[in-house]
Amino acid sequence: MTDQTPTDSTQPGSQGGGMPESSISKVLQRGGEELLLEKVDDRFTVNATDKAAIAQLVDSLPATVSTERSPAKLTEIVVDPAQRDAVMQQMRDANEVNYASHMYQLKDDPGSRVYLTDQITVQFAPAVTAEAIAQITASIGLQQVKPIEGVPNTFVFATTASAQENPLKIANRLMQRSEVLTAEPNIVVQTQPHYRPRDPIYPKQWHLNHNGGNNLAPNSHVSAEQAWDLTRGIRSITIAIMDDSVDLTHPDFQGIGKIVAPRDFKENDFLPLPGDPDDNHGTACAGVATAEENGVGAIGVAPGCALMPIRTTGFLDDQTIEDLFGWAVAKGASVISCSWGPAAVYFPLSLRQRAALTQAATTGRNGKGCVIVFAAGNANRPTNGTVNESGWPNNALSGPTSWLGGFTVHPDVITVSASTSLNRKAAYSNWGAEVSVCAPSNNAPPGVGLQATGFVFTPPQVTGALPGLGIVTSDRVGAAGYSADNIAIDFGGTSSACPLVAGVAALVLSANPDLTAAEVKQLLQQTADKIVDPNPDPQFGFRKGTYEAGGRSDWFGYGKVNAAKAVQAAVQRQAVNAIAPSRQIQQENSTGIAIPDNNPQGAISTIQITDAGTVRSIQVSVAIDHSFLGDLQISLTSPANQTVLLQSRNLGRSTRLQTTYTLQTTTLLRRFLNQPAQGSWKLRVVDAAEGDTGTLNQWTLTLGL
Repeated sequence: MTDQTPTDSTQPGSQGGGMPESSISKVLQRGGEELLLEKVDDRFTVNATDKAAIAQLVDSLPATVSTERSPAKLTEIVVDPAQRDAVMQQMRDANEVNYASHMYQLKDDPGSRVYLTDQITVQFAPAVTAEAIAQITASIGLQQVKPIEGVPNTFVFATTASAQENPLKIANRLMQRSEVLTAEPNIVVQTQPHYRPRDPIYPKQWHLNHNGGNNLAPNSHVSAEQAWDLTRGIRSITIAIMDDSVDLTHPDFQGIGKIVAPRDFKENDFLPLPGDPDDNHGTACAGVATAEENGVGAIGVAPGCALMPIRTTGFLDDQTIEDLFGWAVAKGASVISCSWGPAAVYFPLSLRQRAALTQAATTGRNGKGCVIVFAAGNANRPTNGTVNESGWPNNALSGPTSWLGGFTVHPDVITVSASTSLNRKAAYSNWGAEVSVCAPSNNAPPGVGLQATGFVFTPPQVTGALPGLGIVTSDRVGAAGYSADNIAIDFGGTSSACPLVAGVAALVLSANPDLTAAEVKQLLQQTADKIVDPNPDPQFGFRKGTYEAGGRSDWFGYGKVNAAKAVQAAVQRQAVNAIAPSRQIQQENSTGIAIPDNNPQGAISTIQITDAGTVRSIQVSVAIDHSFLGDLQISLTSPANQTVLLQSRNLGRSTRLQTTYTLQTTTLLRRFLNQPAQGSWKLRVVDAAEGDTGTLNQWTLTLGL
C-alpha cells in the first residue's frame, strides 16, 4: 500500500461527476458522508511483522518511535515535518515494512487521530456479478478478505503489493464508479472513556435507593429496591462490559457462574485484567451494573446477573468493532454496555461498524437481539448537531462546529445521558434527539479529554457551583485504583449512567427473557420518570430540560430510568405478547409526492386508520424512485406521535426502492406494538443532501389487530 498516484484514473460515476484530483487524498468516505482530512505534519505509521525490526530501522534515520499508544499492528514514527515524506519513503523501501502511511486528523478537529489500515469495505450494486467484482478489484490491487454478513453484495478487501495507492484514495476512486454503492477505508481511531474521577463526596449508593439527605432530591434514584422485590437478576442474563479491563480478583465479582467468557483483545488472551496504571474505568463500570450481593464491597443494580468482561484495545476500527460485538453475540451476552466513544468531534460510523451493531441488536440472543447501551458523552455537546463554539483553550474549536458521536446515533442503541442527585442535568452530559433515557450520576464540569498535540482538548470551563453526589461502586483492588480501599466513592460521568441502565435492562430481561432488544428499549423509555430541569445551561443559556410533544427531552430523553416500573412492565408484557392478532387491515396511499431536495421537513404521506384496536403486528411497504437513494431517510409516525426510523442513509447509488419493512427485518417497528391503531399514520421521506431528486410513489400499511 503506497500513497503514489497512478497515471490512469477510473471512469467517473453518476453521482455529481468525478471527484477533483486534489480531493482524492483528503476525503474520507464514512457512513454515507464525505469527511475532510488533514495530514499530521510530524508523524506517520508503518506496519511490519516484527516491530523490533522497525526500531532498528529508525535508529539509522532522522526519526524516533513514538512512545504514545498506537494501534496493535502499527508503529507510529515521529519526524521533523520537513523530512516526513522522505523518511516515510525510506521506510517503504525497507524489506521489513509491509506498508507505510500518513497519519491524518479530521479537519478542524485537532484532538482526532486517524490511522489507515490496509482494508477497504466495498458495497457493489445488486446487478454486479462476482466476475465483474473480481475484475474491478484485481485491477486496482485489492484481494477479497470476507463478505459482510447481512449487507448484500458487500465485501472486505485488503490491498496487495500491486496496489498503487493507499486505501483512502482507492475508496474515493471506487466511489466514482457506477458499479459501486459504497467504498470505505477501514480506519482506526482511539477510544475515549467518558469519565474522569473526582474527589470523594459521599460514600453511599444513593443512585440505587435513598430516603433523602444533603444534596439528594426525592426520587433521584432508580428505585432498585422495588425492582429487587421481583428479581435481583438471574445468571442466564449476562452483561458484557466492554472497557479498559475488569479486576476479576475483586470480591464484588466472585460467585458461582458470575464470570462468563472473559476476553482480552488488547493482550489477545482470556484474562482481561488491568495492565496499565490507569486501567480503572472498566472495574467501576462493571460494579455499577452487576457487583455481587455478598456482604462486602458495593452492589450493582443487577447483582444476580452474570458478567462478561471484555478488554478493548483502546482503538476503534472496523475489524475491532466486529470482533468486540461478534464475541459478545457468540458467547451469549444479553446486554452490552459501552462507556466510550470515538476520540473525535464529528465521526459517523462506517458501513461495517453500523452492520456489526445491527447484527448484534437483531441476531443476538437467538434472534431476540442484544440490548446495546452507550454513554452519551461528557462534553455538554449534542450527540448530533451544530454548536457555535468559543472560549476553547488555544482556540481549538471556534465558530459553527458539527458534533456527531457515531455510536450514540445508531438506531439500535440505547443512548444514556446523566442526571444528578438533585434530579437536574449533569453539567457535562451530552444531549440531543438520540438520547433514549438518562440515569443518575455525579455532577462535574464538561471534559472530553481528547489528547491533542501539546494540550488536553477540553471544552470551555463552567464557573460556579455544580452540586451533586458521586457514585459509589467497585474499584480496582489495592492502591492502583481510584482509591486505596477497593471502593470508588466518586465515580461518575455518563460512563456511570450507561452501565446503570445496562443493569436495569438486565433486570428487565431477567423478569421476561422473551423480550426483544427493541422491546427492552421501548419499556425503559415508556416507564422512565419525567424529571424536569427548568434551569438554563451554564454554558449556552438554553433550556432543554422539559418535554416536547411525544414525551421526550433533549437533555433526558424519555426521562430517568426507573428499574421498578420497567421490571413490572416486563412482567405484564408476558401476558400481552401471548395475544395473537385476530384480524388484519391494510390501507394504501398511492398519491405520488415529490421529495424536496436537501430539505429536513421531507415529504409526508398519511394513511388514516378508522378501525379501533391495538396493534399486534405491523409491516410497511414503500415504493420510491430517486436519482440517489443514499440521500434518503424514511420514518413512520404513529397516531400516538411515536416515530421509528425505517431506513437510514445506506442505500448508496440505487435509484429504485421497492421493499417491505417487517417486525423481522426492522425490529424498531416493535415500538408500535400494543399502541392504538386508530388515527393518522405518517410516512416521512427526507432527502438529506443536495443534488438529487425523486418521488414517493406509494406506500402500504398492514396492521394486525
